[in-house]
Order: sequence, then C-alpha cells, then structure tokens
Amino acid sequence: MAEKKLLEVRDLRVSFFTPVGEVKAVGGISYDLHYGEVMGIVGESGSGKSVEAYSIMGILESPGRVVGGSVSFEGQDLFALSHKDRAKIRGSRMSMIFQNPMESLNPVYTIGNQLVGVFREHNREVSLSQARSRALEMLCLVGITNAQRRMRQYPHELSGGMRQRVMIAMGLICEPQLLIADEPTTALDVTIQAQILELMKSIQGKTRMAVIFITHNLAVIAEICDTVSVMYGGHIVEQGTVGDIFYRSTHPYTQGLLRSMPRIDAEQGERLIPIEGTPINMLEPNPGCPFAPRCGRCMKICLTRLPPRSFIGENHRVSCWLPAASRSSAGAEPPKTAGAGYE
Repeated sequence: MAEKKLLEVRDLRVSFFTPVGEVKAVGGISYDLHYGEVMGIVGESGSGKSVEAYSIMGILESPGRVVGGSVSFEGQDLFALSHKDRAKIRGSRMSMIFQNPMESLNPVYTIGNQLVGVFREHNREVSLSQARSRALEMLCLVGITNAQRRMRQYPHELSGGMRQRVMIAMGLICEPQLLIADEPTTALDVTIQAQILELMKSIQGKTRMAVIFITHNLAVIAEICDTVSVMYGGHIVEQGTVGDIFYRSTHPYTQGLLRSMPRIDAEQGERLIPIEGTPINMLEPNPGCPFAPRCGRCMKICLTRLPPRSFIGENHRVSCWLPAASRSSAGAEPPKTAGAGYE
C-alpha cells in the first residue's frame, strides 16, 4: 500500500507584482511530503525557498501572490479555505520557525505570555494554569534551564540560541503534524547550530512530525534530512534522497553546489570550485532552464525550453535536457563537518 501523503504541492507558482514588473519567484514546483518525513529544500539566496514556505503557510505578503497551482494538506486544498479556516490550521496542525527569532518574538511581551497566548489561541477550552504548565513543559523539552525564570523574561534578555529554542518551543506547543523551519540556524554560531540541529532531530524522532527544512547549507541537509529538493531560479532542478543528491547527483547546479562547498577532509591547499556566472534575473528569466546561462554544458534547447522532470531512480528526479549518458555524477560524500558545518 502506498505511503500516505501529508502535503501535496502541485505546480505552485508565486509572483511579486512590483512597479518595475512581475518577479516570478516560484515558477511551478511540485512534490509530496509524507507523514514523519524530513525534507530539505536547498538553494542559494533568491531561489524561492522561503517564498514557497510562506505560500504554504498562507502568510505571503503583498505584492506577492499565488498565481497558480495547488497545495493540499491531509487531502484539503489550502487555497480553497477561507482566511478564518486557514488561520485555524496555521499554528495548530502546521507551524513555522523563522530565521531570526529576535524579529519573530514580540519584544514587549514575556516569553511565558507569548507561549501561553499561542497555545490558548488554538486550545480555547484550556485554563490559564494548564496553558502555563504546557509552556513550561515545552521550554524544558527544548533544553532551556530554569524555565520558571525564563517564562518571566523578555526576548532581549535571552541569548540568540535560547531565543531560537523558544521559537522551536512555540512552533511545537500545539503538536503540529507539519513543521516548516526556515533557516533556523543561520544566525547562530557553529556550536549552537549543532545543538539546535541535535535538538530538532531528537524532537522529530519522538513526535514523528513531518518537517520541511529550508537552508542554503548542504551540511545541515546531510545532518537532518531524509529527502532533498534542490531549487534554483524558482524551480526544483533535482529531487531525491540524501544519498541520491550527495552520491548520485546529476544536475549541473547540484554538482556545482557540492564542488563549491568547504570540506574539513580537503587536502591542504585544495581550492574550491565556484559556480561561474551571476544569479538569474527573476524579472527577465530566460524561457528555458533557469541555470542554462551559468551551465558549462548548456545546449541551445536549454535556453529556449524548460526541461521536463524525468525519473532516474525510484525517487530520484531531475529537470535537465542533457541525455542520461552525459550526466556525470558528482561522486561527492555527505559533507564531513563538526555539527552543523559551514555557513
């Protein structure tokens, strides 16, 4: 029997309508997320990772707008729901952790007030004392010591690592089935990054919730994810398991990412190989493969026609016009890093 799907994204397209023109931030992406699965979405800045997440959560702000496609959560079309019904799902059944906790937490309310407020918003029948007990329980779960004291403190009184733990507690307090983590470790130093990743792995293992982990760091992907979607220029160019992406990658962009990444096992004096060229202009994208202008193996068809998604393995898909025989695997191993790796 086929594994049950929690989230189904089909041909999602998102644009920003600006005074200088339409910015096609997400150009038609599709994937499935199953119960208990941890999927990483990786790509450079501006590839559409966060915009996609905001669209799924229903928090995309103007001038951004979903212009096509569908997103189904447990078989329910999210775009067909009213704003009120969407808000009931957001925070309770699906939740999100943002990149900068100082901007996400309200500076004029204590940590306890914010946690209790989130929990009671989605569980109106619980008493204040029950909500406070739940908030304390979550702070302890995410490894915050002296939780009673922290409940009375304000965000500016906590360290960056502690604020991020509070954000994780807030995201999990209603026991969501889906958690979207938008680069939750980027603003933290490497040691704290490793602690946060271990914490998230531990909690996910206990709760079996599904996670979409958005990052530009391939080391983080290797550390925490089951499957990976590689994005470039608003498109998913390659999808597969962690093993597929790190050992059997076939898209030139994926291979370029792997070659350009620092490794602690590199030989002395070994140089990184950068991806040549400049990022795509999202105001005037070429009609073909978004990576074509930077690809060393670009063909004429790559510039004029978007490549179809083709299966090259059971769960391994790639969007590339190169014939299979011409695609050489990157032959890379998962990055060997101390904890979360490099930023």
